[in-house]
Amino acid sequence: MTAPAPALRIGSAAGRGTLLAAILASGMVFLDSTVVTVALPRLGAELGATVAGLQWTVNGYLLMLAAFVLLGGALGDRFGRRRVFLVGVVWFAVASVLCGLAQGTGWLIAARFLQGAGGALLTPGSLSVLQASFDPDDRARAIGTWSGLSGVSTALGPLLGGWLIDTLSWRWIFFVNLPLAVGVVLAAMRWVPESRDEAASRTGAGRRFDVAGALLGALGLGGVTYALIDAPARAGSPAVLVAAVLGVLGAVVFVLVERRRGDAAMLPTGLFGSRLFSVLNVFTVVVYAALGGFTFFLAVYLQNVVGWSALLTGLATVPMTLLLLVGSARAGALAARIGPRLPLTVGPVVAAAGLLLLRRVGPGASYWTDVLPGVVLFGAGLTLVVAPLTASVLAAVADRFAGVASGFNNAASRAGGLLAVAALPLLVGLSGTGYEQKTALADAFRGAMLWCAGLLLAGAVLAGLLIHRPAPTAPGGQPGPPRRRTGGDRERC
Repeated sequence: MTAPAPALRIGSAAGRGTLLAAILASGMVFLDSTVVTVALPRLGAELGATVAGLQWTVNGYLLMLAAFVLLGGALGDRFGRRRVFLVGVVWFAVASVLCGLAQGTGWLIAARFLQGAGGALLTPGSLSVLQASFDPDDRARAIGTWSGLSGVSTALGPLLGGWLIDTLSWRWIFFVNLPLAVGVVLAAMRWVPESRDEAASRTGAGRRFDVAGALLGALGLGGVTYALIDAPARAGSPAVLVAAVLGVLGAVVFVLVERRRGDAAMLPTGLFGSRLFSVLNVFTVVVYAALGGFTFFLAVYLQNVVGWSALLTGLATVPMTLLLLVGSARAGALAARIGPRLPLTVGPVVAAAGLLLLRRVGPGASYWTDVLPGVVLFGAGLTLVVAPLTASVLAAVADRFAGVASGFNNAASRAGGLLAVAALPLLVGLSGTGYEQKTALADAFRGAMLWCAGLLLAGAVLAGLLIHRPAPTAPGGQPGPPRRRTGGDRERC
């Protein structure tokens, strides 16, 4: 059972303080994830980083989040959600300061790994404290407020980051996390009530507390990522081959261990008995790989080839975020009426068209006529995807697995971005300091946009052929009875 926590009301001082802590914490993480790509050209030039160094600056953080975010949620359930949330906030802040003080690429990458570990504790905690603390009548409103204001921080992040980079230094995109973290800690200590899963705390057999699974997942992702990033410079070397083998073995053993642990696993493999759940997560990896590759290349390209400032580069992606903020609820409502297949098929096609338009962008490009149309199309396509995808993932499994299904889908999205940032430079022939050479970077950017558009179109085909409206949920949280299939009806709506 879950330890009773005060049922906070959103109009009370404690309710507002708890919301403030959750929003500031999420804003800190979202801000960091959006501004680091904008800073890549500046920090790369100052630290003398290669393309591999820039890749690891992004991927070190993503790797830790993807591998340990489910474990972070389970730690909160067992040891106290507020406690683990506060540990994550302090950890993230200290790692952010280390990032800002970095004197070399290796230092920065190590600090980014630490930052990702802190984020894995913090990210699930910011939502779980709201879920556990608020009165059921106010819970939806509290989560909606948290989601909306956290989204605003995502939209403002590139602008604030670009201004900090141009006015002060790239280091300040990390230092700005320190005052935010202080605010979170003070608010949480004053207002956030503690809660935990008491059954897990007493028995030690808590929900999905699976360290072995998390470590094996990290080994699988890390090994493959290392091999892809180092292949351009050291193809065929023992280190690359060993990393690739360890990555594949880690992934295989991860599946075997999770299957053996059953419902006690971090990722119960029985979830994949739902073909829809499996297909939706493959779709997630494909679409978010395109998003990750797009954002990585666009920020570097606009500054090093087009010649824009960091602030203008940050401004370039704001319309995409605004479209997501304004349109996601409408897209979710549309999918609820007509089913997810059409939005998840049309959305990637529209986004792919935006990427193909952006291939025309070159030196001296106009923001309004050259960049904005492609970004708007990409954002509109993504808006059609995000809310229907999330709702479909949750509807594809029994209610009791909603938390782990959502967490795994979140990890799948981060893994998609991680693998894209690792693989795309290899696929388009960008390595060493090629990102500082306009001709090499321009060719690589155009090739990367083709690959990302291809991924999106593959996602559209996958959705059109295999994604259907989830079966209705029966009372008690179990999936409804399966539909009888006919020869021409194979789980399609």
